[in-house]
Amino acid sequence: MEIVRSQRKTSDSSAAAQTLSLYRSAPDIEVRLDDFELFAIDRLRVLKGISDGLSRGKKPEEMEKLVSELWRTNMRLQEQSETMEKDVISHFVLRLVYCRTEDQRKWFLSMETALFRYRFRFESPDSQRMLMGEFNLPYKALTHAEFENVKDKLIQVARSIGQPVVNADAIFFKVPFEEVAELVSNRRVFLFKGYAYVAMNQVVSLVATQFRSLLSKALVLTNRKWTSTIREQEKDRLTPIVEALSTSYLGPDYSQAKEFGEVSLKDIDQLANSSFPLCMRHLFEKLREEHHLKHGGRMQLGLFLKGVGLKLEDALAFWRAEFSQKVGSERFDKEYAYSMRHNYGKEGKRTDYTPYSCQKIVSSTPGVGDHHGCPYRHFSEENLRAALGKMGVGGRTMDDVMDKVRNRHYQLACTLTFEAIHASSCDAGINHPNQYFSDSQKVLKTKNHSTS
Repeated sequence: MEIVRSQRKTSDSSAAAQTLSLYRSAPDIEVRLDDFELFAIDRLRVLKGISDGLSRGKKPEEMEKLVSELWRTNMRLQEQSETMEKDVISHFVLRLVYCRTEDQRKWFLSMETALFRYRFRFESPDSQRMLMGEFNLPYKALTHAEFENVKDKLIQVARSIGQPVVNADAIFFKVPFEEVAELVSNRRVFLFKGYAYVAMNQVVSLVATQFRSLLSKALVLTNRKWTSTIREQEKDRLTPIVEALSTSYLGPDYSQAKEFGEVSLKDIDQLANSSFPLCMRHLFEKLREEHHLKHGGRMQLGLFLKGVGLKLEDALAFWRAEFSQKVGSERFDKEYAYSMRHNYGKEGKRTDYTPYSCQKIVSSTPGVGDHHGCPYRHFSEENLRAALGKMGVGGRTMDDVMDKVRNRHYQLACTLTFEAIHASSCDAGINHPNQYFSDSQKVLKTKNHSTS
């Protein structure tokens, strides 16, 4: 796959009718640099949507609907050939992005396998058989005699799981049970002498296992190529894009307060108590307590306050009031005021800096004496329980939040916290501290309006 800055070859209109790729090799096509990044971001929206749906415990039928909507919204283009090309390009770009660490490989492998599983189900029976053939699976359908010998058992299994009645036209495959561990654990197959009897409508488990195995090996090889050659060769072109994509924030821009306008300095304490997410509440409390924050904390909280609508003059007054108690006003003006103005685009390159997203905050690594980062990731269980308790979280919700934390679903833990505190659902999930603030203000204003 060659990346170019402007030209892109037109794909062959006689592309195969099969729409689901096995991604065995990178496509030999030219891709505009813009498409290289945009296609990857669109696919990332799909994978993150799947991750969120699975983590929130959506039912299989809900997941199928979700995946279909995510694919249609983010990946489908006007022509099928264009959609297929975008599919393959975006997969291989994200392979580069997520091959670089073990955790990234693990996440990408799980989400791509889940996507493949659902897309396989959407394929026609003929297309499913073609895909099985591409994997060269060493399984043959049961002969009529073999089928008759176990027919009664297959009927019992079908009834127990609510599947259609098994008839003489049914197609079953006899496979080693360890190759369909998911079906075995869910008791969806008949087991006999170390073999599982898999119905045609369940072969997705067989195919997905093969797909996962191939992709797992490919990710390791891609990592070697990235480390040994690609990263250095593309250091001025692709490498910055690849390294940024894994922490890309895909939601709205919160660099400027839009919905609620300016926030008054006199209201900041009340807003912190009612509408700040735990990460910002913790920084705010530490600032009030210690009258100082290290650089990481100043950036995280300062840009957040900018995003919620604290104008520059009030921001300078706010930080000066706190820091002067520790370092004095003169030192604040000399050493800290510049960076505050810089965040608002009033110094240096005059860049309008954007508040940190959840992904950026979660991926940070605070050191000793730092208070920035994500509390759900960086707090001990005891400290996290205490902090959540102060926010009003308790009982079953506390256990649910801690369960999400143990499974490293930090943003979902924050989402559950939001839902508990506000007694309101947040189906989109929390992806940005400023989104938390904005959604909180919406809920509170709606409640105040309904009671007035």
